[in-house]
Amino acid sequence: MSQYCINLVEDEVNLANILKTYLEKEGWEVNVFSSGEDAIQQLDAPCHLWILDIMLPGIDGYEILKKIKSTSNIPVIFISARDQDLDRIVGLELGGDDYLAKPFLPRELVIRSRKLLKLFYEQDLSKTLEVCGYVIDFINRKITEGTERIELTTKEMDVVLLLSEHLNEILKRETILHHVWGDDYFGSTRAVDDVIRRIRKKMPRLNLETVYGFGYRIIRS
Repeated sequence: MSQYCINLVEDEVNLANILKTYLEKEGWEVNVFSSGEDAIQQLDAPCHLWILDIMLPGIDGYEILKKIKSTSNIPVIFISARDQDLDRIVGLELGGDDYLAKPFLPRELVIRSRKLLKLFYEQDLSKTLEVCGYVIDFINRKITEGTERIELTTKEMDVVLLLSEHLNEILKRETILHHVWGDDYFGSTRAVDDVIRRIRKKMPRLNLETVYGFGYRIIRS
């Protein structure tokens, strides 16, 4: 999968623009946030990698990192110009996956990002993915169990593909509603619950978990 989504949290505008340009050259979608407050508003939106500056106004990178890792396994690269050894140790203890000390070459960040994305999403989601005994074909929008094809409606397929693309991540009902039904849909989030219920009936082996107070996720097994 080449179209990864990356959230970059950096309050130095010039540096953020440079890094965004380099990351986008890889074909990745990049969202830039200049403060911790802005970043935590997007914690429930699907993304594949967070890049966090530790020194931020208000809510710092450590707090964002803790919030990210409390509900998901999304990889995180943290960067800092402060005490390098201390920041690296604290960041790794909080669950960070990689560390870069400022100043660094933007190309190095691209290389580190590519390495983490490959490590965490090594199966090419543009082709197929095996989850809980089901083979999910993202290109042809087809799901099979052995030789049997699982017949799903368009909405059921959309929800399975979205959750499968973000394995182990909790997606809120509102997030699923936005990505599957679109911004023009003004109905209840019960529509998501109904689709989830039908998916479970048609794919009983799928580890489709309800996380009460948050939403849904598929756990790979």
